[in-house]
Amino acid sequence: MTDETSSSPPGALPRARTRAAGPAVAALCGLAAAAAAVGAGEAAAAFTRPQASPVVAIGSAAIDLAPTAVKAWAVQRFGTGDKTVLLGGIYTVMGLAAAALGVLAGRRRGAAAALFTAFGGLGAWAALARPQALPTDLLPSAAAAGGAVAVLWWLVGPALSPGPSLDPSLGSGPVRPAGPERRRVLAAGATIGAAAALGTAARVLSDRRGDVSAARAAVRLPPPLRPAPPLPRAAGATVPGLPPFITPTTDFYRVDTALTLPRIDPRTWSLRLHGLVDRPLLIGFDDLLALGLEELDHTLSCVSNEVGGPYAGTTRWLGASLPALLRRAGVRSGAEQLVGRSQDGMTIGTPVETLLDGRRALLAVAMNGEALPVEHGFPCRTVVPGLYGYTSATKWLVDLEVTTFAARDPYWVRRGWDRTGEVRTASRIDVPAPFARVPPGDVTVAGTAWATHRGIAAVEVRVDGGPWRQAELAADAGPDLWRQWTHTWTGAAPGTHRLEARATDGTGAVQPATRTPPYPSGATGWHSVVVTVT
Repeated sequence: MTDETSSSPPGALPRARTRAAGPAVAALCGLAAAAAAVGAGEAAAAFTRPQASPVVAIGSAAIDLAPTAVKAWAVQRFGTGDKTVLLGGIYTVMGLAAAALGVLAGRRRGAAAALFTAFGGLGAWAALARPQALPTDLLPSAAAAGGAVAVLWWLVGPALSPGPSLDPSLGSGPVRPAGPERRRVLAAGATIGAAAALGTAARVLSDRRGDVSAARAAVRLPPPLRPAPPLPRAAGATVPGLPPFITPTTDFYRVDTALTLPRIDPRTWSLRLHGLVDRPLLIGFDDLLALGLEELDHTLSCVSNEVGGPYAGTTRWLGASLPALLRRAGVRSGAEQLVGRSQDGMTIGTPVETLLDGRRALLAVAMNGEALPVEHGFPCRTVVPGLYGYTSATKWLVDLEVTTFAARDPYWVRRGWDRTGEVRTASRIDVPAPFARVPPGDVTVAGTAWATHRGIAAVEVRVDGGPWRQAELAADAGPDLWRQWTHTWTGAAPGTHRLEARATDGTGAVQPATRTPPYPSGATGWHSVVVTVT
């Protein structure tokens, strides 16, 4: 038997044995490769489309593929921060996977590189699977995969190692010195820093290239041909802690699936109306403004609301009449739904019968006297009183198709939600807050109720399951708006108490007591809060 150096030619240096990076250093190298992937992907997306970014594309695919119960849980648990949580989760999973691949690369560099490439392929698939995808949408994922593999190959390979040196403890067998570990750590840290800078710069560039704030500020809204009547002075109850009757635009809720906001220049925007109509139409933004605008005071609510939930708001909308546009196009016999499509591919279906029954549905261009904010659908969205947003509120609207129920299932209907979307009667106790401590004696209870397009006729309050008492309603501003109410709870005694509220809509139907979840057609049940009198 011979030793490992006996086959070396006489006078030659013994062959060096390359020592793999330690697990911690290898994991850091994997993280650096992932950072390079994110930076390269964001840079490529800045020159193609922001929604083609691998992280955004995978996040959007996750939203689409997630079970309905998971979506509902995310909205209830995280509210409007659900997208931030999703992206944070994606980055966390990516980091853990990258660290594991880094460790693998210390032993099998080719296998780790192949898996990084596979992740790039997943991003490309997610980007190309999106509605309205373009062939160039695969470029950010390709750049991400290329950047990850290149950095990984460099950091865990021999490039950072010097020539062999002899270790006296091993006789004549040379090994790599400890120096490469330190160089790998420094190189990985520098790579992560450079990737972060690149990704940040790419995001800034992307935001600037897609910025429509100047175009939005330049919009000149004509005065409405049909202004809304003044709201009654007493429409809002003056109780501390009660939301204002008109929701400030900055406080208006936002629930949608868009990880990146579509940014549309109104100068290039157009709306196509087609399908089962006699006269298809294509109109630009100036054409829309020239149709003659009207105002609509309306309370919009989200079907994701649990009983007593926060996803409802009232605003003064301004827009062109959607029913008038449909009549101009000539809706054919047999038409059943109008499917609106957003620029990002979201589809929302509204029953045609509902749109043509006399209610004032709008192609809205403004809210509370200003052009729509980007997050609320600039430059145009639909608003239909009496329906939840998922069947009435297409933001970033670019297409309207008149069709049948059998021919097309819009986004939410495909996921099992009711296709009509009629708003359920809801009442909410806003004051006192849940688990509040209140003084004994007379306690003010106040809240908000809505049953849009039917109106609110009465609200009742009870304490600890006792008799129902009529609440005092604020002035009625119309059936399409919520109604605020107050009630004086007299003789509140020390202890813990449960307050409940229920509403009666304009048709005389009392809000049902049975609790049901939002899925598939909106939550039902009486809202209650527990307070302590002390």
